[in-house]
Amino acid sequence: MAKSRGGGGPGSPGSRHHSLAGTRESLAEPGGDELSSLGSDSEVNGGGPEERRVDKFGFIVGSRSAEGPLEEVPLEVLRQRESKWLDMLNNWDKWMAKKHKKIRLRCQKGIPPSLRGRAWQYLSGSKVKLEQNIGKFDELDLLPGDPKWLDVIERDLHRQFPFHEMFVSRGGHGQQDLFRVLKAYTLYRPEEGYCQAQAPIAAVLLMHMPAEQAFWCLVQICEKYLPGYYSEKLEAIQLDGQILFSLLHKVSPVAYKHLSKQKIDPILYMTEWFMCAFSRTLPWSSVLRVWDMFFCEGVKIIFRVGLVLLKHTLGSSDKLKSCQGQYETMERLRALSPKIMQETFLVQEVIELPVTERQIEREHLIQLKKWRETHGELQCKSPPRLHGAKAISEAEPPTRKALEPVPSIIVPPGPAPVPKARKSKEKSREKGLASPANGPGAEGNGAPGSARELLHPQVSPHHQSKESLSSRESEDTYL
Repeated sequence: MAKSRGGGGPGSPGSRHHSLAGTRESLAEPGGDELSSLGSDSEVNGGGPEERRVDKFGFIVGSRSAEGPLEEVPLEVLRQRESKWLDMLNNWDKWMAKKHKKIRLRCQKGIPPSLRGRAWQYLSGSKVKLEQNIGKFDELDLLPGDPKWLDVIERDLHRQFPFHEMFVSRGGHGQQDLFRVLKAYTLYRPEEGYCQAQAPIAAVLLMHMPAEQAFWCLVQICEKYLPGYYSEKLEAIQLDGQILFSLLHKVSPVAYKHLSKQKIDPILYMTEWFMCAFSRTLPWSSVLRVWDMFFCEGVKIIFRVGLVLLKHTLGSSDKLKSCQGQYETMERLRALSPKIMQETFLVQEVIELPVTERQIEREHLIQLKKWRETHGELQCKSPPRLHGAKAISEAEPPTRKALEPVPSIIVPPGPAPVPKARKSKEKSREKGLASPANGPGAEGNGAPGSARELLHPQVSPHHQSKESLSSRESEDTYL
């Protein structure tokens, strides 16, 4: 997937609402691609919005993107998982520090849909990133943006999941938010600008969270999970293509030998897989399960998915009978078997595939050395890749109190229990304080208060209500 370069932009870059007018104008132009006619509600399902039916993920029933029959999680099991995830999210730092393996296992089982967006923010570190940059997205949103990117972004808006209810309408709220997020990123990282593969990534995020949260989640993906993927020369994706091919030699020698014989470069089949994190390749239920694991464990999940698809598509002599030439092989990789992409099968294969971060990093050093010998130094100086939530958490510990453990029950202050051995001492002390030597007005004249007040200071109602409020405010209620 090539890096998009804008050639001239919209006429009024100074207008904040350029995205609204410009989107409607550009998407209404005749002669667009095959998806350009899907913008109006009435055209999609033969009637108005009230007649349109969508599946559980928001895709229009009857479209190519809609899911068939799915394996439903029993409601009781789902409620139990939600309860466990709520406990983790409300005590995130503790779980991340001491029980990361448990988080990983729960991500492998699948994050409950009602908490998926919130969990992705915590796993990626974008929750902390947002707290460290309060108001930054709004600031970028107010800026006009670089005209050379605005036109390119607008042309891509209607291509992102056109059968999803959020993006089906031309100039609708989904496309407007997508424009805002992508424009903001070009301003946040002007040296990178915009790459077409960022649009589906941002669109998936917007299906699960508001625009500001989606923006910071996109930042974390581009900077921590997949650094360099969206730079102009696409050097990082080319390197990862060679890493994938080398790992394939160990995972499926038959597939490796066939692709070598056909001289098919990895960049021809893995670019969209990796740059879009399989969001344009797999059935939607499988996409979400892969992303759950990806946010937790990092890019090794993307490598594992690619290796599983290659192994089960080209990994035996029977499968290769219909792939005698380069063209036939590429066609097979473009039209993968639904069986190997099915959620339960794919997830189990990915979990069991023994490809680790250490193997990927070791292979990265080998391929980087080869790259320097043939191409010279990398032009894009990307930050080091971080392998998942644990690495991100350790590299950037939260500096704010947003993710600190929060008490779920606020106990009103009251007198603390006093040991019996101390009661007699208190009584004698009280008698001494009440004696005539101290005077009847000693307490009112600035002398110390009673011993009971010294031992059990009362908390003011103002302080108590403030504490309760801060506890409630710190809990993220966006489900």
